[in-house]
Amino acid sequence: MSEITTYERYRLGQAYLDASDPLSAARVLEPAVEAEPTSAALWSVLARAYFASSRLRRAEAAFERVVELDPTDDHARFGMGRALERQSRHAEALAQYRIAFALSPEPDYAEAVRRVEARLAPHGAVEASMSGAGGLGNRG
Repeated sequence: MSEITTYERYRLGQAYLDASDPLSAARVLEPAVEAEPTSAALWSVLARAYFASSRLRRAEAAFERVVELDPTDDHARFGMGRALERQSRHAEALAQYRIAFALSPEPDYAEAVRRVEARLAPHGAVEASMSGAGGLGNRG
C-alpha cells in the first residue's frame, strides 16, 4: 500500500474539519506540515483544526506560522486573534483583529475589533474608544 500524499492529507484534513472532527484532522495534517513546512494552506487548515479542538496555543502557533509565510493573510490574522482572545490575551488579540480589518474590512473583523475594544476600555469609556484614534468609528 502506498503512502498517503500531502495533497490527500490536506483533503482528508478538510473533510474531517467539515465533519466536525478536528482531532482527526490534526492527526492527518501534522505529518503534512512536517513534509511541507512552507505550505501556508496546510498550516491554515491545521490551525483551524487546533482551534476547533480548543488547543489554543497550538492554534496560535500554527496561525503565526501562516502569517510568517504570508503576512497579508487576513484569515490567519483573524484566526490568531480568536485564539488569543479565547486565552484572555485581549490586547494581543486586538492588534491581530485590527490588522485583519486593515487588510480586508470584513464585518466579522469589525465586530471583533469593537468587542475587544469594549472589553479593554474602562467602564464608561466604551463610546470614546469606538470613535477615537484606533477605533473603527463609522467605518465598520
